[in-house]
Amino acid sequence: MNYPFKVDSTEFLGKRVLVTGGTKGQGLAIVTKFALSGARVVTTARSSSDDLPREVIFIEADLTTPEGTRHVAKRTLSQLGGIDIIVHVAGGSSSPAGGFLAQTEEDWSQALNLNLLPAVRIDRLLVPEMLKQQKGSIVHISSIQRSLPLHDSTLAYAAAKAALANYSKGLSKEISPEGIRVNVVSPGWVATEASNAMMERISTTNNVSIKEATKSVMDALGGIPIGRPAWPAEVAELVSFLSSDRAEAITGHEYIIDGGTIPTI
Repeated sequence: MNYPFKVDSTEFLGKRVLVTGGTKGQGLAIVTKFALSGARVVTTARSSSDDLPREVIFIEADLTTPEGTRHVAKRTLSQLGGIDIIVHVAGGSSSPAGGFLAQTEEDWSQALNLNLLPAVRIDRLLVPEMLKQQKGSIVHISSIQRSLPLHDSTLAYAAAKAALANYSKGLSKEISPEGIRVNVVSPGWVATEASNAMMERISTTNNVSIKEATKSVMDALGGIPIGRPAWPAEVAELVSFLSSDRAEAITGHEYIIDGGTIPTI
């Protein structure tokens, strides 16, 4: 997989990094960025990927369970001997279309267990290690749906991501005085393998070109002023900056990367 970003192979030299959900899409781009920049990287997901850089340590786990997060935290500390940077990417939605009434109790529980609680649990387990060293960085990946919810099918997901942003703000107020920064990155549409496959399905189903399928999705979002989705590498660059020593005065804030999709300030 080709990531068109510039890399300083020493920028994160010696840093110990955990990236959840790092085997595909923007998560894989973030893992690759850190690995190429000199960090020691652990990532976790339900299944591995042949695209992971060779030196990255993979931990198979289900982060929707307390047992899964405990396993990841224990293995991360065992492999790295500590932690400097945590990036929570894991998330998603499988809710059915049909609006609010179509989303069941199970759908809501699943959304919270995938998009909010893994971050809370991992933080609870690993932040004490950061407190010992009085330094660290946490980045939670939310979504523009936290303020621009798509009610037809992903309301539970949007609500969980809104809760993640709220939790992140509160956490930053508590632990930033101890040297640990907490920020949120909220992407809009990102051109991952999954979204590219969706464009192909729309193209085939509606007998239109990929370009026309892409435009139809952008129109459904209310338009993307730059005329395209974000690239995974662009999300990785933002996360990398916020995690770096160059951003030592930045904490407690949300950074949107959506090509201008959200129409308000």
